[in-house]
Amino acid sequence: MTKKYFAFLLSVLIITLSVAPFASAQTPTEVQKTRSKVQELAADRDKKVEVKLRDNTKYKGYITAVDADSFTFSDEKSQTQKFNFSEVQSVKKSGGGISTKTWIIIGSVAAGSIITWAIVKPAFCDGGAQTRGIC
Repeated sequence: MTKKYFAFLLSVLIITLSVAPFASAQTPTEVQKTRSKVQELAADRDKKVEVKLRDNTKYKGYITAVDADSFTFSDEKSQTQKFNFSEVQSVKKSGGGISTKTWIIIGSVAAGSIITWAIVKPAFCDGGAQTRGIC
């Protein structure tokens, strides 16, 4: 009975440790990168940004002020919050358009359509002799 109990506790411990996220502090270089990114995005006060914290909480809004070790953030409801650079996992411009991946897909479909038309049309049209159908 104790072997089963020990095996059960060991398996629960292994699963818990493998699933639980580990909180890691940012290195000074990561903090500096975050600070420079925030300063770059804060240059345009009307630019909407997305802030993701280390606990995976996301905020969308505007950067209103930047200090030496923190920045002030205002969301759409005009609620201001202050975040330390060490709390922030990433800061990026909030998506406001079509992504690069979507443009690649659209371009691929267009190129495929043109190539297919260029290959299939001569096969159906016999060099332009036929006057019905797609020719």
